[in-house]
Amino acid sequence: MPAVTVANLLALPRIPEPDAAVARERRVKSVTTAPSGFEGEGFPVRRAFGGGVRLADIDPFVHMDQMGEVDYAPGEPKGTPWHPHRGFETVTYMIDGTFRHQDSNGGGGLITNGDTQWMTAGAGILHIEAPPEQLVVAGGLFHGVQLWVNLPRDKKWSPPRYQDIRGREATLLSSHDGGTLVRVIAGEVAGRAGPGVTHTPITMVHATVSPGARLVLPWRADFNALVYLLSGRGGVGPEHRPIQGGQLAVYGPGHALAVAAEPRQDSSTPALEALILGGLPIREPVVHYGPFVMNTREEIVQAIEDYQAGRLGSIPATSLPHRHEGDADLTAGTD
Repeated sequence: MPAVTVANLLALPRIPEPDAAVARERRVKSVTTAPSGFEGEGFPVRRAFGGGVRLADIDPFVHMDQMGEVDYAPGEPKGTPWHPHRGFETVTYMIDGTFRHQDSNGGGGLITNGDTQWMTAGAGILHIEAPPEQLVVAGGLFHGVQLWVNLPRDKKWSPPRYQDIRGREATLLSSHDGGTLVRVIAGEVAGRAGPGVTHTPITMVHATVSPGARLVLPWRADFNALVYLLSGRGGVGPEHRPIQGGQLAVYGPGHALAVAAEPRQDSSTPALEALILGGLPIREPVVHYGPFVMNTREEIVQAIEDYQAGRLGSIPATSLPHRHEGDADLTAGTD
């Protein structure tokens, strides 16, 4: 169950139901299933965009992992080694559990239970993510999402930046009928903005849809629209196309999007949990190699050379430990 919740949904500001006469509801173009894998030092992930979606349909997003949900035994929690990034932003949203971050630009801290870290890699940065010692010793629940947001050519060389967004800072809203809790992390919904500051215009929302409820959100017509189900079963779009946990829906054009929860959910998932994303497409060439997202192959080669020469930053003298020594694997989709 997500850590950020409310006792009374009806006390929250309501999202007006879009007027169907003027706000065309988006139909669903595709539903794909995220393949499973492992990241960093071996924690389980689902590659949300790895089921065959076209890059043009998810632009300006590049990559997204659902981390867990896993209930670790003592000694099992894992993180990532120190590794570089250039050319995009990483957004790590902890739904449940705890992760510790540190980077070569002086950013870092503990993110837990609804917190979000927003790291603009820009021209280049090194960072590490690791479970805190108490989690390693005791074990516990670990569930989160890491999203990669591309930067346009003129922003790829921006200075690195770090935002620490506490779970309590998310803008909490209710659907018009009180059946859905909507957490706005970045961008805006119905004129209400979330706390995340973005270089690339996007909206990022986490919605908890009660069994039998249907959420209809107004959505910018110039944004694309994606819904990834973290858990639960339901339907998407006006056609109520079936979808379940671990699947991604890509919507077509329109002014509103809908996701509904089946009246009966599994005992382990009392409600449908959806991550809803949209952004203004950048429409530039994308060359993605490991932890670098650039416009040309030559820029990727330059990024590797800059990393190997130490020009993307230095590991601080007092740094977080990790279990496996050695350099980052530049061929992996490292978080």
